[in-house]
Amino acid sequence: MGQIDRVLRSNLKLRHLQLLVVLDELRHLGRVSEFLSITQPAVSKMLVEIEKMFDLQLFVRSTRGTEPTAYGETVVRFARSVLADYQRTRDEIDAVASGGVGRTSVGAMVVATPTLLMQAIQRLKARSKLTTVMVEEGDLTRLLPRLRVGELDLIVGRLEPGYASPDLDTEALYRETMCIVVAPSHPLADAADPDWSMLAGLPWVVPPPWASSRSKLGQLFYRHRLLPPADIIETASFLVTLSAMHERPAVGFLAHGVAQHFAKQGLLRILKIKVPIALPPVGIITLRGRPQTPASQLLVECLREGAARSR
Repeated sequence: MGQIDRVLRSNLKLRHLQLLVVLDELRHLGRVSEFLSITQPAVSKMLVEIEKMFDLQLFVRSTRGTEPTAYGETVVRFARSVLADYQRTRDEIDAVASGGVGRTSVGAMVVATPTLLMQAIQRLKARSKLTTVMVEEGDLTRLLPRLRVGELDLIVGRLEPGYASPDLDTEALYRETMCIVVAPSHPLADAADPDWSMLAGLPWVVPPPWASSRSKLGQLFYRHRLLPPADIIETASFLVTLSAMHERPAVGFLAHGVAQHFAKQGLLRILKIKVPIALPPVGIITLRGRPQTPASQLLVECLREGAARSR
């Protein structure tokens, strides 16, 4: 253990960490060579050098490419965390030099993106226009690993109880109901009194299986003694949802605030049908014990203000 501690503290350089992260992403020495603009023998030599430092095999080489071992996955997580802190510190120093507050990276779920988050970014920019906000859209399966290694400062979205963990801090901001939506050209768009039996046999675009809204949607069909739709597309992406609604055309299931926002732009219609389900609140997720940058603190403050106004 003393040797590993010495390697982590003293021997590993930034170039070693960059190589490990790129190798984990590309899984091929030749592609890593092209990406880093160095020769393939140089890539192989550096990888051997890193493995000798740890006295562990970090990647398995084969004719099909490279795969990280269990040791390799652990070291790659460490490399991602260090590089993220390096990037954050560099951005903060650059921001101070240019008169800005800095940079913050936020993971955004669809439920919060067009309303809560964008309004918060507007407030932030009004106070500090030189602050950079990097937004990465996705679901918790994609965003939480990036939060844990420091590539994201916070996540804004629905606080799904299945993803609660001792290493996470959560702050509930407000509750958001769901509604059923279609494209303006859909046959049900102008229906005066649509019912669940009309919806059961239609194509749908729905949240992924892990989402609480998805399981509650299925329960609504069962409550009306109907089977949930079988012709479905599963996605956490609003762009895919909107495209499926217009091109399939599929029925969609969206947070009410998101649906209202895009209904005003003429992109969809909200069906006149009640969706009586209780869902987890929308809020902020951060990593417990990690200090927030000034830019992140400002964004959190703007998110709280926006949520208070909407309540």
